[in-house]
Parts: sequence; C-alpha cells; structure tokens
Amino acid sequence: MADYDRRGGGGRGGGGGGYNNKKRRYRDDNDEDHHYRGNNSRRRYDAPPHVRIRKQLIAIAENPMIERHDEIFQVANLFTDNWEDDALLRGNFVDLVLQLCVEQPLKTPFLAGVLMVVNTNRPEAVDMLLEKAARLIEEKLREGEWRDVKLYLKLVGCLQGVMEGEGVFGVLGELFERAVGLQTASSEDTIGTEIVKIILLTLPYVMAAGSPEQQQQWQQKAADLLENTAIIASEPHPLQAVIEPYHPETGEENPTQSQSLISLLQAQLQVEATQGWALSCLPRPWQFPVNEVETVSKLASAKKHVLPAINIPKTVVTGPRPLFPEVHISVYGQQEVESVPPPTSLASSLIRDALLDTINVLHFNRNATARQLIEVDCYFAPRTFALRGTPFDRLRDIEKPKSTWKPEDVAVDAVFTQLFLLPNPEHKLVYYHSVLTEACKLAPAAIAPSLGRAIRYLYRNAPRMDLELAYRFMDWFSHHLSNFGFTWKWTEWVDDVELSGLHPRKAFIVGSIDKEIRLSFAQRIKNTLPEPYQQLIGPEKEKDVPDFKFANDDTPFAAEGREVAALLKRKAPDEEIDAVIQRIQSQAIDRDLDALVASTDVFVTCVLYVGSKSLSHVLAAIERTKDRLSDAGAASDAARTQIIEAVMAYWSVHPGVALSIVEKLLNYSILTPLTVINWALNVQAGKTRGEALAFAHIYELVFNTVIKVTGRVRQLVVKASQPDEMVDDETKDNEVKNMRELFRAIEDSLGAWANGTKDEMLERGEDGSEEFVKRWGTRWLRVFKRRQAIEEAFLVEAVRERERREEVRKEWEVVEKQRVEEKAAAKAEAEAKRNTAENGTEGEEKKENGNGAEVDIIE
Repeated sequence: MADYDRRGGGGRGGGGGGYNNKKRRYRDDNDEDHHYRGNNSRRRYDAPPHVRIRKQLIAIAENPMIERHDEIFQVANLFTDNWEDDALLRGNFVDLVLQLCVEQPLKTPFLAGVLMVVNTNRPEAVDMLLEKAARLIEEKLREGEWRDVKLYLKLVGCLQGVMEGEGVFGVLGELFERAVGLQTASSEDTIGTEIVKIILLTLPYVMAAGSPEQQQQWQQKAADLLENTAIIASEPHPLQAVIEPYHPETGEENPTQSQSLISLLQAQLQVEATQGWALSCLPRPWQFPVNEVETVSKLASAKKHVLPAINIPKTVVTGPRPLFPEVHISVYGQQEVESVPPPTSLASSLIRDALLDTINVLHFNRNATARQLIEVDCYFAPRTFALRGTPFDRLRDIEKPKSTWKPEDVAVDAVFTQLFLLPNPEHKLVYYHSVLTEACKLAPAAIAPSLGRAIRYLYRNAPRMDLELAYRFMDWFSHHLSNFGFTWKWTEWVDDVELSGLHPRKAFIVGSIDKEIRLSFAQRIKNTLPEPYQQLIGPEKEKDVPDFKFANDDTPFAAEGREVAALLKRKAPDEEIDAVIQRIQSQAIDRDLDALVASTDVFVTCVLYVGSKSLSHVLAAIERTKDRLSDAGAASDAARTQIIEAVMAYWSVHPGVALSIVEKLLNYSILTPLTVINWALNVQAGKTRGEALAFAHIYELVFNTVIKVTGRVRQLVVKASQPDEMVDDETKDNEVKNMRELFRAIEDSLGAWANGTKDEMLERGEDGSEEFVKRWGTRWLRVFKRRQAIEEAFLVEAVRERERREEVRKEWEVVEKQRVEEKAAAKAEAEAKRNTAENGTEGEEKKENGNGAEVDIIE
C-alpha cells in the first residue's frame, strides 16, 4: 500500500478527507522531494547466489525466446563467479544438477552444457559431480532402480567429451557383461533385457557429446558395443506375446505390427551408425557458435577428467518395479502425413524415452508434467518439430526437408503409450487421465485436435485391441469427456448405433455412455447425444432410485417383502424379522422353491431398498444386517449366488452402484470371489447366451474381483519376504491356493465360451452371433491368462529376488570394507609423507642454523 500512496508533504491539504483519501497510482512529476520518495521506496533485494542459480537451473531451456548458449553461459558464470564466496553454492549446485537430471530428464543435455562451461573455470566442480554421480549409480544398481541408473548414465554420457580414456564406454561394456550372464542363465530373464535397453539409450548421448574428431575415435567402440548388444536385442522375448496390444481377427492383418522396443532401438542405432552418428534430434548446447572464439577455445582446451570407478555388483536385482519387455505402439501410426517420428527413426525412441521418464518421474505434479509435454520442442534440436499449433491439414504444405512432426501429437502419443502399457503402467491410470486433461486445459487449441485423431484411431481398431486396453480406452474416454462438458462428435459414429450389441464398437458406445452417466446423471448425458443415441438411455435410467419390486402385488412374496422393508426401516429386533423370514420359507416350500434362496432374495432386496438413498445408506444397512447375510451365504452356494443376483438385479440400470456394493460384500466375506466369478461367467452369461461378455460392467466386476484376490496374495508374499514381518505360511499358502482355483474356474468358463462348447451357445440360431460370442470369449480368456502368468511369475520371482538381494548385500559389505581400508591406507600414506616433509624441513633449518654458528665463530 505504501508503494501506491506516495503523497508529498504539504500543499495538498493535510488531515484526512477530500483528495488525500484517494490512493495515487502514479508519480507526481512536479514532486521534486527526492529525499522523501527515496525514504519510502522499497529496497531492491538481491537473492543470494545459491538461490538465484537454483531458480535459473530449474528453469533452464524452458523459455524459447532466450538463446540457449547465452542462458548456459549466464548460469555457468554465476556459479563460477561465486565459487569462492558461497560455500553453500558449491554443494547445492552438484546436488541440484543430479536431482534435476532425474526429475526433469528433458533438461539433461542443457545441464551438461552448463557443466562443460563450468569446467573451463572450475574443473574441480566437475570432479565433485562425477564422484557423486558414480556413487549414486552404484547405489541405484544395488537397489535395482534401473530408470535412475539410466538417467545418471545419460548425464555422465553427455560429459563424455571432457573425460579421459574410455569414460562411459567402460561402464557400458561392464554392464553388457552382466546382461550376457543373465541371459545365458535364463532366456526369460528381464533384467538383462533392461540393462541392454539402458546401454542402447545411453549410447546416442555419448556419441553426441564429443567433437567430430572425438566421434571418429569413438565410432569403433560404439560399433563393437552394438555388435555385442545385437545378440540379446535381436532375440524375441518369450513374454512379448503376452503383452501384444493388438490381436487381428481371422483373415485380418494386424493394423500396427508391434515391434519389440529393444530390437527396434538396435536397428535404429545401426542405421544411425552408418550415417556417421548425425543424431539430428539431440541438442548440443555445449557447441557454441564459431563467433564465440574465446569460449570455443576454452572448451577445447579445458581439463579432462577421469571417470571414478563404478562398482557394478555381480548379482543384480529386479528392483521395486517389475520388469517386462516393451513393444512400440502409436496412436498416429496410419496417417497420410507423418505427425510423429516413424519407428525407423532413432528420434522416435529418444524423444519418447525422455517424455516417458518425465511423465513417470513427475507423477507428483501433473501440471508441471503437462507443461513440459507441451513444450517438448524446447528440449530438442531446432527444426526437429513443426511449429506448435500447426493444423494437421497444413502439414501437407510443409516442404521437405522440413519436419512435419507435431509436438502435440508426440506428447499425446507418449501418454497413450503409458495408458496402454501391458501388463500394468507404473502409476494409477487416473494419473495419465489427469495429464491429458491438464495438457488440454493448458493448450486446448493445439491438444484437442490431436486427441480427436487419437480417439478415432483407437475406435477404429477397438475390435482388434486387447480387451483390457479396450476398457482402459473406454474409461479414459468417458472420464475425459466429463472434464469438458461431455461434448464429442457422436454423429461420426451414428451408423454403429444400429450394430448388434455384441459388436465391439457398439459395446464401446454403450459402455462409454453408461460410464458418463455414472459421472453425471442420465438426463444431462441424454441432452449431449444426437437423436439416434437416445434409445440407449431408457426412462428407467433417469430414476434416482430403482423401483421396489415387492411394491407390485403380482410379485411373489410381495406382502412379506414390504413387511421386511418396514421392519428394517424402523430397525426392528431380529426376532420380528425372523418370523417373517420363516413365513417366506414355508411358502417357498409349498411352491416347490428353494426356501433359503427365496428368503435370501427377499431379505437382500429389502436391504438394498432401505439403503437406496445413497451408497452410505446401503453400507449402513449392510453393516446392521451383515451377520444374517453371512449366515445365509455360508448356508449354501445357491444362497450366496442369490445375494449377488439380488444386488445386480436391483441396481441393473445403475451397474456402477451394484459393483460398489458387491465390493463391500466381498470385503465383509459375505460373498466369495468364486461366487462372483461363477455368477458372471456362468449364471449371467448363460442367461443372456453369452451377450453378458460384451457388457462393460460384467468385465469390470470380474476384473476387480481378480485384482482384489491377487493384491491380497502379493501383500502376503511381500510381507513374508521382509525379516521384521510375521506372516503365517499356512495363511499365505491358502491364499495362493485360492487364487489358483479362481484362475482355474475363470479359464474353464471362458474356455467353453471361446470354443463354442457352452450349452447355451447350442441354443443360438443361425444369426451369426455365435462367432461374436466366441470372439468375446477369446478376448476375455487372453486377459485372464495373462493375469495368471504374471502372478505365477511374481511368486517365483519374489523368492529369487529375496535371494539376490541377500547376495548383493553381502557383496557390498566386502566392497565397503575394501574402500574403508583403502581410504585408511591412503590417509596413513599422506600423513607419512607430510611427516617426512616436516622432518626434512626441520633438518634443513638445523643445518642452516649450524652453518650460521660456524660463520660467527670464524668471524
């Protein structure tokens, strides 16, 4: 406030009121009282150097209006100029560079550029960084943090030009030896494959780091390394078939031939080697313009460093994240103009790798992630991309050799790569949803058209897509529309509304609309849809609470149902409810019905009706009656099946609510996972003669149940591997046994649908729907066979991982002991040299004193 209210003394009417009560937001030109203004103006505050360099390093390369070389020179000079004066700056600078290369990997080449300029004045700073980086690489190797190993090696690789001898090549060669040992021991090993991927992704940065003369010297080493890695990279991994994202139907070709990422990378690097390692997409901020004569000269004559020894453990571990082979997929693969780098280009792998690391590392800040994705063109060489926001139709007008790669398409493609990663992405799917949402909000005009083309590509290929990925696409699509008013060009798909309910595209439309209703309400969604879609939302979906079937006197046990509901509403004692239940059972016996099933149906439906106001109400109702429900479920399999039947029937028009209730019933052990699977794949699918396999909520029910069971097993296995945790082996073995029984039941049921041997399929006519049902059965079966294979592999790997970690721990204890002894010996040697030097000095002094005495005597 003081900055804006600068009134001069006198002449303007003192006191309060009138003109003086108004704030003056301008300077009075006639006011010459400089002393008065000077005393009231705010002092300029200069942040200390370590604060300023932190801000500049974090923001490096973000502003396209600043020349990269000027920015790097400014940061480097700020650091070297304050080297002597600010002790905090020296340690913070090294730590910050190492932190940034992991958290914001797109900036790594620019950080290396700063370090190279720093090396011309303060080479000791580079020594500090290399020593700390070497220790961090060792630590991450022991822990199995393979991404961090790759990112630290990427930074060190960018500094290859200021190293003596082999530098990073020696580390890459030793890593390859470990990979060969692992692959020799087992062809199904994934750690060796991951190590080779790290080598191949580091090599381009190493080759780009040197001058043309240095590149000539390194070419043979790079060629030898590529010749070695080809042994592993060219072999298809046995697990690759499990993670294939597309499965063509009979007689159809695969729309996107998925290639192994590691074999693709190997081929790209071999092509790049034949072209002299041009690496045109990588920035080289350490190469200054020729007119910067002094800087260029200093960089050429700067001190060379020896890379500290990096101890690579003989035994390596998988780490906290499971490792699987990766395949290359793109949602922009079939376009007349290339808007993303083609798979044959090394740029496609390097750009995507940097973007994926950014997405997965910055998971704690989706806004920062989205911004870096949008600004991807700032972090690669000029002219790698077309101008931001260039419409796709205008790409045709761009003449060669100018690039037609749209930065927006590249960013969106990278996010979808993670969203469709099999068997599991690193983070929850909703995180990748939120990144696309934020990107669309930050740059709607640029991102929205890219997303539109991606959606159309995925929709066209929905019938061939792996079923798990198809449902991931459905979840993201409905969630994304909910963030932007549920608007989409539904008229493009209007012809598919008339397709059979078993057609994958029709199933996608129905499932997406149902999920939209879950995120809003039926009437609102209905208003966003064209007329042909209106039939998909019946009038019953517009009701907040389903009809109570016992309100109709024609329903069996209607009077008793209303009576039980009234008793539940007034929280009557169990004795009163028991009396009505017994009446129902008596009547059921008279009608030749299963008494327990009939009474269970009435009771569960009444509980749902009483709690229909909200999810919290129904949970409270279940909590009050869980003992009776547990007793009913424990009495017979038919009664347990009737519980889930009653839930799904009552909430049939709002299946999302039904799924939440079933999940709670599983938590209370009122239902068992086998009951849920049997109802979905045999009872419900049988009633609909297989059509239930096309219902999104049925898949969601089965999939969530399987995830719940496997999650429980994983939790027990992980606890059992920790020394401080006490886990009963019998409990763990029982859970594993139950999981295997569950997968066996799923395979038996789905195998019958896929093979067409289900009794219900024999009743179908010659309408062609049988092939659709078999196709759905095959797609379901593939998903859960993959899940079973992953869980079985996890059980085996958990035991091996525990043994490997113990070996690494013992090995590292020996290394640490040797280092301590070496440091002690070096310290003792230095001390001895210092003592010798001091003794020698003292002897010289005594000698000089003795000679002086002689002179005095002679004199």
